[in-house]
Amino acid sequence: MLAEWNAECAQDAASLIVPWTDEAGGSRFVDLRANPYDIAEISEAEHNPTLGRALRSLNASRSPVLTAKCDAWPLAMEDYREQMETLRMELMLPEEDIACGYSSYIDLMWRERAVFVSRHKQQERLDRIVRRAKLLDHPECALECVLRPAFLDLNGPLEGFAVSIYVTSLGRDKAMAFRRWEYALEDMVTLLRSKEMEVARGSATIDATAASTAGAGE
Repeated sequence: MLAEWNAECAQDAASLIVPWTDEAGGSRFVDLRANPYDIAEISEAEHNPTLGRALRSLNASRSPVLTAKCDAWPLAMEDYREQMETLRMELMLPEEDIACGYSSYIDLMWRERAVFVSRHKQQERLDRIVRRAKLLDHPECALECVLRPAFLDLNGPLEGFAVSIYVTSLGRDKAMAFRRWEYALEDMVTLLRSKEMEVARGSATIDATAASTAGAGE
């Protein structure tokens, strides 16, 4: 799997603000840790069961992260030719493997407060994630992690950092591209929930109050 991370933390960089509301689109932040059954309010998850399963797992009681935003979409040559051609060359795939693609992103925040507020600790964690992701057997897929500023106000205002996780696949047809994306996303969720990413015992978390009433499964 091709994997890399970068930071968009300049002074003028866009921040992730949680909770958020998009009045024009009729969507809002849904706290799945505190209210797991509210996943029905996330249209992206409703229309994409694989994305929905990822959200459930990433917001489960023992998960080290909580999610804020997400989306998934197919890639067609007529709309994404340059992006797909560039990715094909980076993955060193033959031209016949770039007829279609599929991509997604999930914005997430590390629940451990000491990690959430520390750019250095998040960079170290992203280094580990990228190293492990490169070992995954997904030669037609790419992972990109983007570190960005975040402002959270669930139980009081807190500034820190969030990570946008992009997973993209290529395939000869729509079904193949989607299937490759599914497998890659599932493995990424497993990686993000691995033991080395767990919240340290006794550590304060950014969702301490909400977590005490969370009913998400494990």
